[in-house]
Amino acid sequence: MNINIGQMELFLNTISSLVWGWPLIIFIIGTGVYFSLRLRLLSFSNLKLSLKCAIAENIHEKTGTGNISIFASLCTSLSATLGTGNIVGIAVAVAVGGPGSLFWLWISSLFSLAIKYSEGVLAIKYRKVEKNGNVSGGPMYYIRMGLNNDFLAKIFAFFGMIVALIGVGTTAQSNSIAVTLSSFGISNIVTTIMLVIVVGMVTIRGLRRISTVAEKIVPFMTIFYIGAAILVLATNITRLPSILYSIVCSAFSPKSILGGGTGITATIAASVGASRGIFSHEAGLGSAAIAAAAAKTNSPGKQGLVSMAGALLSVIVCTMTGLVILIATDSSSPLEGAMLTSQAFAYGLGMPEVGKIIVGFSVILFAFTTIIGWNYYGEQCTQFLFGRKAIVPYKTLFIFFVAAGPFFKINSILSLADIVTGCMAIPNIIGLIGLRKAILQETSVFFSSSKKRSK
Repeated sequence: MNINIGQMELFLNTISSLVWGWPLIIFIIGTGVYFSLRLRLLSFSNLKLSLKCAIAENIHEKTGTGNISIFASLCTSLSATLGTGNIVGIAVAVAVGGPGSLFWLWISSLFSLAIKYSEGVLAIKYRKVEKNGNVSGGPMYYIRMGLNNDFLAKIFAFFGMIVALIGVGTTAQSNSIAVTLSSFGISNIVTTIMLVIVVGMVTIRGLRRISTVAEKIVPFMTIFYIGAAILVLATNITRLPSILYSIVCSAFSPKSILGGGTGITATIAASVGASRGIFSHEAGLGSAAIAAAAAKTNSPGKQGLVSMAGALLSVIVCTMTGLVILIATDSSSPLEGAMLTSQAFAYGLGMPEVGKIIVGFSVILFAFTTIIGWNYYGEQCTQFLFGRKAIVPYKTLFIFFVAAGPFFKINSILSLADIVTGCMAIPNIIGLIGLRKAILQETSVFFSSSKKRSK
């Protein structure tokens, strides 16, 4: 039996490596470079405007078609995007790819901002408004309505539903919560009961309840984690210049500077950093466009900028994690994942227990919000495929997998999650490329009207 499990893990790891090999990475980042150039580097020159659209102007916006405010839709998408990958995944990336992986994460993410912008534009332009005023949208809708390709739309929705049920949305997150709480002496059974009750109470009421909870938790957890990371960096500020130097040098060096003789090459750093960037902000996957479609706005261009701001925030969180690990640990550390991040915070602050609490608390919040965010994504994909009658069975199955997560062998689940997540990206990227003219047209309309208002 153990041999069979081992063979299954090896098989899934092999498929995952093939799916997330250079072809898909180049496909996604290449699309980001294309849109960055066609949009005249909009994602570089309008970062300040994107933050303004996301926060300053729209926290309580009531105008426009949609179910929730722009800020609430941003928090909902961030609840799913800011997961344990921003803490655990970056620790793995640094351990595998060395300091240079952080550099390539930055580069790939900067170009991927244009993809996130494009997804936000299409989410508003092609969304379904029902008679009762409720809206539904996302890649499955802009592929169907914009490209007139029902097959690709259903492929995206199917894999989106699977990712929500057995991938990123349930087992991986509840398992992370269980592992974290077990380090504080709380059993898996108690964790499971608490998760089922809390997740059920939040998700049973649908998007409005999910967005309300996300609106309260996401800003707090983001500020808390970034604030703790800044404190570590400030405490060790004298080491920061040398760490930044090593990041840039090892990104191009045949052998990573801090990797020593471990065989970490620039190619490995680039591969790990680029793929981790895609996983962290989900640009190209299309998932955040599902939440973006529910925003109360009639401006595709404005929503594109808001979506871009969400991706930028995710990159900032990843950067904080990476810098803390590099500045507060050494390359010989045998620890991985959350334990490595926890050690970094403990060493950086000079308080072991405080470091454990900071990372543990952050993992729980990041994982929980990912669960509720992906619950909505999966619900929308399920409704697209099977209609509203399938929502209750979907939610029942979702809660079941949340409950099962603490007892699953997580390695196989993570590999399976990577595979189905990659399968989401392919139809979405095809949709973006096929609808490039619509993206450029809406961008032109938005900025032309903005100039007229400013005169």
